[in-house]
Amino acid sequence: MQAVVLLSDLLSAARVKVPLSASTKDDLLEELVGLLVGDGCAEDPAEVLRVVREREAILSTGIGSGVAIPHGKTPACSGLAIAAGVTRDPIDFDALDGEPVRIIFLLVGPETAAGAHIKALSRISRIVRQQEMRQRLMDAGDAGEFIRVLQEAERA
Repeated sequence: MQAVVLLSDLLSAARVKVPLSASTKDDLLEELVGLLVGDGCAEDPAEVLRVVREREAILSTGIGSGVAIPHGKTPACSGLAIAAGVTRDPIDFDALDGEPVRIIFLLVGPETAAGAHIKALSRISRIVRQQEMRQRLMDAGDAGEFIRVLQEAERA
């Protein structure tokens, strides 16, 4: 039996930025990939960015209600990793509901972590489905508070 994938175990304060400084979708993707590189996760940032952009070209990962979960699979990451943040202002992300986004989770990992990747996507989706959780994440004043909100949601 596989262990439960906890988002808070995959995140560190170095991989969360509140607020994100980007003002376009593409800049957001670059900024989030930069958080992974800065924390030693992605050995090849250009490759990580390429696979995430490729996935976005298929269908936007702006899932609605102000949330986007860009993701991709690449051997440029040795294990499953998440970077996240909240934008200062809403950003057009070609979301499925047409609304701009403010909460973004970037999820990347190798093909060998496909099962954990899907579980993490599902867990993020479940948490951000709740309006109260989305609001609490948007209201987080810093990376530590963002992670604490996620930890509380995972314990609930």
